[in-house]
Amino acid sequence: MIKIAPSILSADFANLERDIHRISAADYVHVDVMDGVFVPNISIGIPVVQSIRKVTDMFLDVHLMIVEPVRYVEQFCDAGADLVTVHVEADSAHKIMEAINKIHAKGKKAGIVLKPKTPAEAALPFLEHVDLILVMTVEPGFGGQKFMADMMPKVAALRKLIDEKNPACELEVDGGVAPDTCRTCIEAGANVLVAGSAVYKAPDIPARIAELRG
Repeated sequence: MIKIAPSILSADFANLERDIHRISAADYVHVDVMDGVFVPNISIGIPVVQSIRKVTDMFLDVHLMIVEPVRYVEQFCDAGADLVTVHVEADSAHKIMEAINKIHAKGKKAGIVLKPKTPAEAALPFLEHVDLILVMTVEPGFGGQKFMADMMPKVAALRKLIDEKNPACELEVDGGVAPDTCRTCIEAGANVLVAGSAVYKAPDIPARIAELRG
């Protein structure tokens, strides 16, 4: 089954509880955490995740776009994240593995993220230890960017590796996912689609979520 993870980066933060309830037909709530260092933007942090947890039972997919994520993964787990993903580019391989282990020790799911210029092979040291791999189909940092179709070979390569080495692992894409690109992602092997503006700007959000499932 294809899962949809609307990104609250496109929600109205003055009405965040309302906008989370508006995506109740989706599978995950995707929470983008940016530190202004790893990416050139600052978004939200631990207190907002705590607040979200209080108003929904939905699965919280927390994407850390921060340097040295091992410093904070436990706090995000405690705040209510169900899945915490960290960028392989954000620290040494040893420290990224330490972050994955800390997330799992909290009883939560752990994942890794690859930026567009990072090859599929960068996932190999972590492939058998994670619950999800996220491929960025835009440069991380800002919503509303154009979908990078040239990431699909990477998605397909990762799907092959996952099927061989860790079939339970999910494969997520994030960036520019919309009705005209979702099928491309699914055909390449993704089973979790992050969508921000494509969901929140739709006149009928449940219908748009159904449409994105392909």
